[in-house]
Amino acid sequence: MEQSKSKYRKLIRTFWILVIGGMLSVFLLFTMISYGLLGFMPTFEELENPKSNLATNVISSDHQILGNYFRENRSFSQYEELSPNIVNALVATEDVRFYDHSGIDARGLARVIFRTIIMQDQSSGGGSTITQQLAKLLFHGHASSNIERAFQKLKEWVIAVKLERSYTKDEILTMYLNKAEFIYDAYGIKSAAKTFFNTSTDSIKVEEAAVIIGMLKNPALFNPVRRPELTQDRRNVVLNQMLKAQFLTQTEYDSISVLPLELKFNRADHKEGPAPYFREYLRLALTADEPTRANYPSWMETKFLEDSARWVDDPLYGWIHKNYRPDGTQYDIYKDGLRIYTTIDSRLQQYAEDAVKEHLSQDLQPKFFTEKKGRSGAPYTRDLSKEDYEKIIDKAIKNTDRYRALKRSGADMDSVKRVFNTPYDMTVFTWAGERDTVMTPLDSIHHYKFYLRAGMISMDPLSGHVKAYVGGPNFKHFMYDMAGKGKRQVGSTIKPFVYTLAMQEGFTPCDLVPNIAQTFYLGGGKTWTPRNSGSARAGEMVTLKWGLANSNNNITAWVMKQFNPEAVANTIHELGIKSPMDAVPALCLGTPDFGLLEMTSGYCTFANKGVHIEPMIVTRIEDRYGNVISDFHPQKREAISEQTAYLMLNLLEGVINQGTGIRLRLTYELHAQMGGKTGTTQNHSDGWFMGVTPQLVTGIWVGGEERDIHFDGIRLGQGANMALPIFALYMKDVYANEELGITEEDIFEEPLNFNINIDCGDNAARRAEANNQEEVIENVEEFF
Repeated sequence: MEQSKSKYRKLIRTFWILVIGGMLSVFLLFTMISYGLLGFMPTFEELENPKSNLATNVISSDHQILGNYFRENRSFSQYEELSPNIVNALVATEDVRFYDHSGIDARGLARVIFRTIIMQDQSSGGGSTITQQLAKLLFHGHASSNIERAFQKLKEWVIAVKLERSYTKDEILTMYLNKAEFIYDAYGIKSAAKTFFNTSTDSIKVEEAAVIIGMLKNPALFNPVRRPELTQDRRNVVLNQMLKAQFLTQTEYDSISVLPLELKFNRADHKEGPAPYFREYLRLALTADEPTRANYPSWMETKFLEDSARWVDDPLYGWIHKNYRPDGTQYDIYKDGLRIYTTIDSRLQQYAEDAVKEHLSQDLQPKFFTEKKGRSGAPYTRDLSKEDYEKIIDKAIKNTDRYRALKRSGADMDSVKRVFNTPYDMTVFTWAGERDTVMTPLDSIHHYKFYLRAGMISMDPLSGHVKAYVGGPNFKHFMYDMAGKGKRQVGSTIKPFVYTLAMQEGFTPCDLVPNIAQTFYLGGGKTWTPRNSGSARAGEMVTLKWGLANSNNNITAWVMKQFNPEAVANTIHELGIKSPMDAVPALCLGTPDFGLLEMTSGYCTFANKGVHIEPMIVTRIEDRYGNVISDFHPQKREAISEQTAYLMLNLLEGVINQGTGIRLRLTYELHAQMGGKTGTTQNHSDGWFMGVTPQLVTGIWVGGEERDIHFDGIRLGQGANMALPIFALYMKDVYANEELGITEEDIFEEPLNFNINIDCGDNAARRAEANNQEEVIENVEEFF
């Protein structure tokens, strides 16, 4: 008996030793896990501030998202932005007792042990709570073995409990939805809603929320784009779970579950969406490195000087290298979730893109195709020699990725030529949409060179805010940016800058000057006499207003002779043109190459009462928490007097009322007070139009990829036909939108005590004449 009692006590002792030892072991195990002794465990600070890659949002001035910069296309949603449809679908499907447990669901865990593990019932579901799944997403990657996965599971329990202590249920649920990964570059619920249904998280329908939550189980398997039937079945499983959890009534379930799967698929792509050229221009500005001479070849000396000046003067240029996080590290626009508030107005941007597309696709491009059809060497001019043509095409071949890949593989030129003359399946751009075709790479080069390019900038002259920015016809297929990067010969659009010097020095629009040829003595016995393409009012005394209105070279040359090329060049720089130019007589006819952005900025000086203001594209940058980390303000200075600016506005109005821009009045029936200037360069390679209204100044350039791609004659090749219609189409849309506050009643404000006569009396008399007159083109061949 005593021996039995002793044996019993021994068993009891052993039992309690095992129980207590087991409990101590479990306690020790979890303690060691909690302190990171058995592998990585996030610190308290990491739990309080879990890292997540968030896309940087580019936001318009009217609070529309223009696009994102990202490695993971993830945007953060607040709980208040989540529709109950999303919350209910998630809780019902993934963790029906989410609001009752403290990170670990004991009932769910028991179900897994007895039904899934012991009874091998794979349909019983998992035991991970939403909090545990969040812990896995935040702090664990994919396990390489079952043992590692077991340890990860234990760690997830510990992390889940800690998360529950640090965050509310709503915060945990929001974090999970923001961290969830989908497909097609959609990270987080906000991106998923936008990508698959083109909707926001607060407006998503029940059936749409069910699709997205259903995808969480296996996004690649339940792919609504590639496997719609399977995804619809999964959606109905989620709806059924919502029914069981009483988030849906039987009637609601019955009606919704039979609905077809209707997607509005819109994959995020930086080449698509509004303002793609602008977003790329902004990205390059933000991430620019400090210019060093070693990184610029000798032939890019001017570019080096321009970039160096911009590095000093423009706080946005190279922003990530000039600003640092609180911990001293560099910002990353691809994962820091910044909010960049731009000056672009999404409505004006859309009008600008529509205007460029409408004019190029419906008017200009069909005429260009017709003119060049069947010609040898098209789309290049007939004047281009065969040797020069072959050089251009050879250069185009060497600029392709295909050529570079072939050369890296060691291919010789014969092999390269064979490849470029071999047909391949490809998708090419057309104005009717992308077209699948079979074409040789060489033919595709010719195909794209046939398309005319365009650039357009529209600015608020009072604030310097760039409101619309179009760099080309289609960013996906024509990535070169003619708005902010390209420079082309400016032609007659330079003439108002020449007249500015005259107005500043005491001339007035009504002053009479002789309309006769002007000869410049260049030294060394050489002379240069610019000539006009027409003979209107030749030999007469005409007003300066008439001279600019009709883009008359004689009058512009006469103004240049009253001063000197250096004085004109200085005035042009004062008006905001930073590009280099030769101070020579031909400057007055627009021989230098300027950029569209600086040209538009220069014309803004007239509408801003003589104050030049640098173009602004960003107003502020916030971090992911809404803290302002950078503010940007206009950089302005007085360039010319207010009186001079007003006189120039009067001269520019003459161009529209009686000169080369009169189509705006007669054809497009725009009656607002506005000024402008057409421009056409040598051989009509470039067509320009600069439009000035009290609240918007807009610059437009149209031309071929190279200067030898152009219309044969001035009738179609002049700026009044190439570029002016885009301005007209744009402004008609602008005036039609009353919300913008830009109306045809806006006027240029006259300076105080202004007493100069600007009614020259020739408007009515010359209106009919101007209607029939083609734009005067500059011819500078004799100078060269």
